[in-house]
Amino acid sequence: MPLPDEFHELAKRVNNWGRWGVDDEIGTLNLITDAVVRTAAATVTSGRRVPLALPLQQDGVQTGVIPGRINPLHTMVAINAELFGPGTVATSDDTVTMGLQAGTHWDGLSHVSHGGRLYNGRPADSITAHGRSAFNGVDKAGHIVSRGVLLDVARARGTDRLDSTYAVTPEDLEAAEELAGVRVGPGDIALVRTGQIQRYLTGDKQAYAYPSPGLSIRTPEWFHARDVAAVANDTLTFEIFPPEIENLWLPVHALDLVEMGMPQGQNWNLEELSDVCAEERRYAFLLAAMPEPFVGGVGAPVAPVAIF
Repeated sequence: MPLPDEFHELAKRVNNWGRWGVDDEIGTLNLITDAVVRTAAATVTSGRRVPLALPLQQDGVQTGVIPGRINPLHTMVAINAELFGPGTVATSDDTVTMGLQAGTHWDGLSHVSHGGRLYNGRPADSITAHGRSAFNGVDKAGHIVSRGVLLDVARARGTDRLDSTYAVTPEDLEAAEELAGVRVGPGDIALVRTGQIQRYLTGDKQAYAYPSPGLSIRTPEWFHARDVAAVANDTLTFEIFPPEIENLWLPVHALDLVEMGMPQGQNWNLEELSDVCAEERRYAFLLAAMPEPFVGGVGAPVAPVAIF
């Protein structure tokens, strides 16, 4: 089914192709300037650190619905091996096979295409089995360090977890801003909490996956207007799932990644962060969230840390 006119109208309004030049491959990450990082660093006053990644384990968030996106298979390949002879120092080594987007991760700009195009007009067929992503690979993202802002939508709406069919709107984001007492601005990384990850943390990964609250098709325009550098949340699918518009699958992915060139993150554990922000009465912090630099990858694991 062709994408509807509503989608194409939104796409025109948020499109960033050519904004940072025809050769650009990092999109809105260009908004994280040295000045933005200096401002972000100035938010650190206590040194308190909050980890935001889920453990990488075989019983992870993946349910098998997405073909090939497997939870980590962790195997020992050497155990106390005396490589240089009996009585020498022994070493242990391990290996892992996993989907790069299996756990807490960033979606790279080549993760999604529509109309045969990736971000900045690159051809979708530039992704090949052996060459991987020739353009917009997640390795191009480099160091993602900026001011993070928690938009605790669940807390702002007076609940611990949004209903599984709740679509987060721009009005919800602004209610979370009001709770936080901070305005999201250029170069910021917005972390949107729905509380959905509680379902996984309590052992029900099927309920975590589907149905799921998430970002509405109306939110990309809000992030575009604010010049946000990246957005992450605490759900498997990032956007509301099933979709708001019947048979329009992953429109927020397409608007964020393809049109805007804005990385998005999923499966971020924002529960402790929510408690710390409420306790500290501050919702802005230094966020270090560098993706693993898999060359040509369309996504990558990340172990983000919020620093207060």
